[in-house]
Amino acid sequence: MRTLENKIPPPIIAALLGGLMWAGSIFAPSLNTAFSARVTAALLVLCIGVFFSLAGALSFRKAKTTVNPLKPETASALVSSGIYRYSRNPMYVGFALFLTAWACYLASPLSLLGVLGFVLYTNKFQIAAEERALKALFKGDFLAYQAKVRRWL
Repeated sequence: MRTLENKIPPPIIAALLGGLMWAGSIFAPSLNTAFSARVTAALLVLCIGVFFSLAGALSFRKAKTTVNPLKPETASALVSSGIYRYSRNPMYVGFALFLTAWACYLASPLSLLGVLGFVLYTNKFQIAAEERALKALFKGDFLAYQAKVRRWL
C-alpha cells in the first residue's frame, strides 16, 4: 500500500472527506440543534484549527524548510520549537479540526467519520512516510524529538 504514500496532498484529502461528510449528512439523521449553536461551535473549533495550521506553517517558514508534504525528504531543518513542542503534526491537527468544525456545522454524528477517516489516512499514508524521511535525515535528533512530542496532541 506504499503506492498511496505522499501522493495526495492532505488539504485535498480533507476537502474530499468534507464533501463526503456533507453528502452523508443529507441522508443521515441530524441532531436537533439550534443553528446559532452549530455555527458558534463550528467557528470556535475552526479558529483553533486555523491557529494550529498557521502556527505550524509559520514555524516551518521561520526555520526556512519546506512545507511540501509530498516531498518530506527535502526538509532542511527539524522543527521542534513553537507549536512543534506540543504536536509533531500541528498542520494535520488543524485540518482535523477544520473537519470537526464542519461536522459541528452539519450537526450529523455520521459526519464525524470523516474526521476519523482523515486521521487514519494521514497516519498511514502521510505521517508514516514523513517520519521515515525525517529519521533518515535527522537520525538521533528526530528519534529524541519523536520520543518527547506526541504525533497529534
